Amino acid sequence: MRAALALAARGLGNTWPNPAVGCVIVAADGQVVGRGWTQPGGRPHAETEALKRAGARARGATAYVTLEPCCHWGRTPPCTDALIAAGIFRIVVALRDPDPRVDGEGFSRLRAAGVVVEEGLLAEEAARQNAGFIKRLRQGLPLVTLKLATTLDGRIATATKESRWITGPEARRAAHGLRARHDAILVGSGTVLDDDPDLTCRLPGGVPVPAPRIVADARLRIPPTAKLVRTARDIPTLVATIPGHPEAALAPLREAGVEILEVPPGPEGLAMQGILAALAQRGITRLLAEGGAGIAASLLREGLVDRLAWFHAPMVIGGDGIPASYPLPLPELAKAPKFRRVAVRALGADMLTEFEREAG
Repeated sequence: MRAALALAARGLGNTWPNPAVGCVIVAADGQVVGRGWTQPGGRPHAETEALKRAGARARGATAYVTLEPCCHWGRTPPCTDALIAAGIFRIVVALRDPDPRVDGEGFSRLRAAGVVVEEGLLAEEAARQNAGFIKRLRQGLPLVTLKLATTLDGRIATATKESRWITGPEARRAAHGLRARHDAILVGSGTVLDDDPDLTCRLPGGVPVPAPRIVADARLRIPPTAKLVRTARDIPTLVATIPGHPEAALAPLREAGVEILEVPPGPEGLAMQGILAALAQRGITRLLAEGGAGIAASLLREGLVDRLAWFHAPMVIGGDGIPASYPLPLPELAKAPKFRRVAVRALGADMLTEFEREAG
């Protein structure tokens, strides 16, 4: 099952709206005869890929799958039917699929066909891996990772907005890895105006499915000359803004291929939950927020940050530098968003600390 989870991780960021699933098929003599993972765009599914590699050796074998096999017709036939037809004797599954079209029905169909079904092996690991898929189904929102690159005193830029480069090349490569493992990337208009980023994954080999870029821009400040706008016909680009802008202001963006996403305003500008809900409706399960202090504050204020990826460099800018988050504000310490540390690693001279939001 750990091998299946490792295979599933290859699909993170490239399978939405489908989950990233891994499958390992082991013959009766203990030999691994098939491996598969969900392919870019969500299909073919992991089980289909593993069965194709196993061929006739799948008969009488055990399949280890990270998520309950689907039992409904979509763009591909049900995986349960494929497993039954291949003669799989036993299937071990980490996690039940919360999709109401499945949710135990896959297990029922397999058992009715005489397949031995066991569930729950490494369920916690599987749930963490597919937390975005699960959250989208249960809450109508994607999993949100807030990425911060700061100095030791929590500054993301100098008072003159200079920020390149606070962290070193190893940390920047890891940040591109984060982009590769998320479905979409969110920034604010201030980041576009200050940095003019392209928000692509520039790891060697690239990624099969480029992540859509979303700009939160209540005042519609993004210029048509921005890289995100100029490349919008190549990589999906959305500008989330409040309703009511004149068509003359929207037309240059639409003509460049940008999709305008109108979201009702909140008390502090755009309602971030409205943006996230609209992205979830489009199938986004994992969102990486790379915006500046404004985006960080908005997401934290609304309690929407599930994970933190904090890159911190061994330098100090001082109190006149730009903070990682603008005021939330907090009436008392007990109201502060709380996270628990789950991982720490060195990246050259820098450190990456990963956190998850505390339950409750």
